[in-house]
Amino acid sequence: MSLAWYINRLRAMSPAEIVHRFGEKAKKTRARGRLEGSKRYVLPGPMPVLPGLAKNLAGASEPVRREIAEAARFILSGHFEALGVAWPQRDLANQFPPEVWRLDPVTGGLWPGAEKYCFDIPYRHERKLGDIKYAWEFNRLQFLQPVAGHACLTGNREALAFIEAAISSWYHANPPFRGLAWNSGIELSLRAISLLIVASLCGPLLSAACTAQIRAILHAHQVWMSRYPSRFSSANNHLVAEIAGEFLIARAMPELPQAKKLEDKMRRLLAREVSKQILGDGVGAEQSPSYGAFTAEFVLLCSLVAREGGQPLCASIDARLMQFTDYIAWLSNTEGRVPAICDDDEGRVVTLARHEPAYAASVSAAISGHLGKPPAGPRPPEYDLRDALFRSAHTGGAVPSGLRTFADGGYTVVRETKLRRELNIVFDHAPLGYLSIAAHGHADALSVVVSIDGTPLFVDPGTYLYHAGAKWRDWFRGTRAHNTLNIDGADQSVMSGAFNWSHKAVATLEAASGGENWSIVASHDGYQKRFGADHRRTLSSTQDGFAIRDELTGASSLEAEIVFQLAPEWNARVKDGTVLLSRGGETIATLSFKAPGDIAIKAGGDIGEGGWYSPAFGTKVEAMRIRWRGIVPPDGVTSTLSLAHAR
Repeated sequence: MSLAWYINRLRAMSPAEIVHRFGEKAKKTRARGRLEGSKRYVLPGPMPVLPGLAKNLAGASEPVRREIAEAARFILSGHFEALGVAWPQRDLANQFPPEVWRLDPVTGGLWPGAEKYCFDIPYRHERKLGDIKYAWEFNRLQFLQPVAGHACLTGNREALAFIEAAISSWYHANPPFRGLAWNSGIELSLRAISLLIVASLCGPLLSAACTAQIRAILHAHQVWMSRYPSRFSSANNHLVAEIAGEFLIARAMPELPQAKKLEDKMRRLLAREVSKQILGDGVGAEQSPSYGAFTAEFVLLCSLVAREGGQPLCASIDARLMQFTDYIAWLSNTEGRVPAICDDDEGRVVTLARHEPAYAASVSAAISGHLGKPPAGPRPPEYDLRDALFRSAHTGGAVPSGLRTFADGGYTVVRETKLRRELNIVFDHAPLGYLSIAAHGHADALSVVVSIDGTPLFVDPGTYLYHAGAKWRDWFRGTRAHNTLNIDGADQSVMSGAFNWSHKAVATLEAASGGENWSIVASHDGYQKRFGADHRRTLSSTQDGFAIRDELTGASSLEAEIVFQLAPEWNARVKDGTVLLSRGGETIATLSFKAPGDIAIKAGGDIGEGGWYSPAFGTKVEAMRIRWRGIVPPDGVTSTLSLAHAR
């Protein structure tokens, strides 16, 4: 598996990247024994502080304060939950033994610690110990953020002692460049940001020893990120994270060697990467709304710190962030939930360290609050630490309506009311993903995501797992799991690893027109080489819903499968050739197919048998999957969704 991974990864690289990778490998080898150990990173000085954070937290509303206190109490009681898993409750008398940082909460195994050079740990291909994401998640130290917020607001001494114990334990158990915590730049950035938030909120209340440990950790993190930046096919959200981490460390520790030069460089890189990774229409280049929000939140924190320090980032950055809020407004339902398009590993920057069902809309509200703009679209009913730090509004904006095409990102959204029911459609004619490996893309070209009355009906299946997912990882990002057409069960784009694709389908928007009789036409070439056919899909308005026409151009008599994955709350059954769609015992819509074929409905089962839905990372639940299978005639297969009158 390891050899195949390297071969496929090399195939995705340009000659320049291959040269870079070999040079980076040599640099990592030379660093063994030369850049390790905490002592070389000791740098006397004051507690690093990011301006504006403590001031903004002091103005937090009572609902936000309650949420911070509740999250802190949960963490202080020895609990931690993330990625669909609850960690074993920690002993309150000794919450941070050295092995806690190496624990996999699923398998109970321990990853290598300080005895192992970080770059000698083959985490990508390890299976017995589990998915390294779980161990990394705890090492991000994000559970300290709500505790620090609580301590800042109340002066709680238990919270302060907890923070000092956690930092001291991490410092001694994870010396620089030793163990699993030093594998990946994005992990270093998120941990550094957590420590900077803690220091900014609680700095005057923490001991001199804790100050020295935080400074040494941040110094070592800055050296690592500067030395091994993500480049070429890895220069996605990881690169934005590293830039943000270095920028914020330089701002908080101006006494670092060449801190001003580093800050200026990171400002330039931020402007460059924002223009690449948040497209001109606000869509994240990685296609995932959650990863778009993750990228935007890194940038947003830098924008806040720069503005509070009297040297704002360039205006183009703020403008691109506002474009992102417009996109999220169109995707959101009334509670700020957005479709789970492409990957979502629940990465957060400023957090109360708990599951957030409406993360993208929360970041959108924070952007508007920070920039002093009216909220764009609905905001979540839940409150988070970022609401306080970025002064988010407590109410959302108006829900947009009509038809809107995001041509750069590749989505068209329809929001309309028919038969007194709200019908929302997201049509995907986007690229597979970002850069040569499209790491977080799914083979979902021309898929549709549909909600009725704000409740998801046809859903994207979600993510489920990364490294530990194996065949399930492939299913959840494969074509057969999405609401589109597949030929012979083949994916439109060809996988060559858990985060890599050897062939990428190219989707094209052919036409889109709004109004009462709206229509959208798009196609993709993913099946051209293997089956001699392009898939063209036309969505069009009907009196009581909408229709989908699927054609296979360039070939005839091909058997295909058309899939509609339901949300778990829905039931489906076939009556007289028509699928009845019901929720809570009420038939709300029907789905009919205008072509002879076999209709099957199944939830769960083995991979490929029935439907599965992942509502959060690490979690999958059975949900009904409707599939039509048959020969596609020359004039295509028309699937029609018809709404029932609202009661």
